[in-house]
Amino acid sequence: MKQKRFRLIMFVLACILLIAVGTVAGFYTPASFDTNPAEQLFTIKRGASVRAIAADLKAAGLIRFEYPAYLYFRLVNKPIKAGTYKLSPAWSVHTLCAYLQAGKQELIKVTVPEGLTLSKTAAILEDRQVVAADDFLAAAKNEALLQSYSIIGASAEGFLFPDTYFFSYDETAERVITVMLDNFFHKTADIPHFPDDPAQRYEAVILASIIEREYRVPEEAVKIAGVFSNRLQIGMGLQSCATVEYILTEIQHKPHPDRLLNRDLEVDHPYNTYKWRGLPPGPISNPGMTALYAACNPEKSGYLYFRLENAETGTHIFTRNLTEHAKAGAIILKRAAGR
Repeated sequence: MKQKRFRLIMFVLACILLIAVGTVAGFYTPASFDTNPAEQLFTIKRGASVRAIAADLKAAGLIRFEYPAYLYFRLVNKPIKAGTYKLSPAWSVHTLCAYLQAGKQELIKVTVPEGLTLSKTAAILEDRQVVAADDFLAAAKNEALLQSYSIIGASAEGFLFPDTYFFSYDETAERVITVMLDNFFHKTADIPHFPDDPAQRYEAVILASIIEREYRVPEEAVKIAGVFSNRLQIGMGLQSCATVEYILTEIQHKPHPDRLLNRDLEVDHPYNTYKWRGLPPGPISNPGMTALYAACNPEKSGYLYFRLENAETGTHIFTRNLTEHAKAGAIILKRAAGR
């Protein structure tokens, strides 16, 4: 009986103390009496003490009194999770404390479109303030990280899956790369005939990265893949303008050309598929599901050529030989002249 009475008394005293501290700390009143104060970002660093958090909240103008708030946090005695939060000075300490303990962090939404290169992906992530571009590029070339995913290339180019991501404000570049690579292998697991062997998988990704930059209508991706597969089988050059554009923009750092000139097609570089047969040394973009599927499941046909038929719709004409290819070009020019 004495122990039960003692516990009851202690419980009542704790409740009284909690209410008292909460009242002083602003339990019932916000830090600002503005009816609609602006929310602001507030970051709690990993390993920060409760006292440091209370001091930072006071310095940010989110609470009125530091020490009573610190006592309130201690009495509640629940962990506050590190991260970046969007908080309002109109909130009471009770509301603010519950929000931080729930870990409702503010996340950065980033959409990475299909077909972007490694450098352009890095630029987007820096622009959205996820990670610095240089840090991202360095992490993408981390040998240990690449080996852990059995990626045999010099970087993660081609494996950074295009998608919409939600990152926290304290992400590391390695963590961002890992999230994107995990997404790549999760999504490609559903693609029929996607290679398990690292070397074959790398070749499939290289081919997909070229298809990604060539197709405009999704239904034509497998047909374009079929053309490239036929060319590879007979030892013919892929002759992809996209690989030359990659040389000009990503390697030589020139502006993207409005159109390629004959001298561009003669540039002496391993990525020039007009000059060298077979696949280029590495991917030229980060392909999406349509291109990855097409690379692993090319349409069987006798086509060796294709050319853009309609710039507005993005459709192509597919032909079997140079004679048909030239005729298709003449028809397209005639149509254009008749408009």
